[in-house]
Amino acid sequence: MGQNHLLGEGKLLYQMIQGGKLHSIILWGPPGTGKTTLACIIANAADYLFVPLSAVTSGIKDVRQVIKEAVQHKKQQNRQTILFIDEIHRFNKAQQDAFLPHVEHGDIILIGATTENPSFEVVAPLLSRTKVLVLKSLQDDQIRQIIQRALTDTTRGLGLLQIHVDENVMQQIIDYCQGDARVALNTLEMSMMMATTDEEGVRIITHDAVEQAIQKKMLLYDKAGEEHYNLISALHKSMRSSDADASLYWLARMLEAGEDPLYIARRLIRFASEDVGLADPRALEITLAAKDAFHFIGLPEGKLALAQAVVYLAVAPKSNALYEAYSRAEQIINQTGSLPVPMHIRNAPTRLMKNLGYGKNYKYDHQYDDAVSDQQCLPEEIKTKKVYTPSSRGFEKTVHERMEYIKRKKGA
Repeated sequence: MGQNHLLGEGKLLYQMIQGGKLHSIILWGPPGTGKTTLACIIANAADYLFVPLSAVTSGIKDVRQVIKEAVQHKKQQNRQTILFIDEIHRFNKAQQDAFLPHVEHGDIILIGATTENPSFEVVAPLLSRTKVLVLKSLQDDQIRQIIQRALTDTTRGLGLLQIHVDENVMQQIIDYCQGDARVALNTLEMSMMMATTDEEGVRIITHDAVEQAIQKKMLLYDKAGEEHYNLISALHKSMRSSDADASLYWLARMLEAGEDPLYIARRLIRFASEDVGLADPRALEITLAAKDAFHFIGLPEGKLALAQAVVYLAVAPKSNALYEAYSRAEQIINQTGSLPVPMHIRNAPTRLMKNLGYGKNYKYDHQYDDAVSDQQCLPEEIKTKKVYTPSSRGFEKTVHERMEYIKRKKGA
């Protein structure tokens, strides 16, 4: 279900399977989007041997044994093996390196699955030998189809039972699972166990049954839709307006509705630089510390670390001068292109570069009064451009005074 950007006719995976020429891939996507199922489908469609391992429970010894058997199958039966590694990001660098020669030589087709960004969790040599395919969270209508299929399937689903789920209750489950098919099916099954049975023996799944199944009261929230963006906007703008009470309220609304706390932490870190900036340099430290604290202790205690950061950001002095400064730098680059670095501040690691004038007349600022020389560091074409203009609020007032002092020292 879903992933039409990969499996639709003419798309990458469709072409790979139809052509019978599989390539080692990394499937990256949120939980419950079908990474393991998709790997099984690929193996069945291509008629390859399929060997699943989990990086949580398997070690390098298991991997080597599978690869040894895969080489034998290829030689004796001319049949290729797909080695599927779930949670591949859990393998350390040495374990991941063990795949390299076998992927390179085609001994195995490696399919890795991960919920973490492969750029940070998978070693670069392995990334260069695989294709990263991004899976997307399932949409509401796709989750609805999965639930309906589970309710009617008499072989693998609940079709032999008489179960009634009205549309509002169905939507309640859909909202809770937030694009995760596994959560949707587990919630449906647990809700069915909590359901009441009418006189005709039909199990009626109610809102109360779903709430009991998920052990928390549902709040109006659509992680992928308007309410998601409404709430994060309310939190952001409440902090910008220095309203600590409102900021805490919107934070709690998001957390209690099931929002990913690390998504909120990422937005707080962005806010610390965009809306506070150097008016209070500690804002960035506080938000990063809150993110690390949440990673360390998790839910529910980690909510307080985020709450501390939210209140700090709300009451901190505000300045968007840094945000505007970077935007101006981007604008200048777009207008002027890649201007050459002035010769006197270029690096000169070789004799040839020194002979060509690299680093010539460079002024080592520590040799000057107050470690400030009068040398020019911008390209000649834009030497008069002003990029950063600090505000008069918070620490930026001190930054402004220091910049004015430096300007006088440079004689500008």
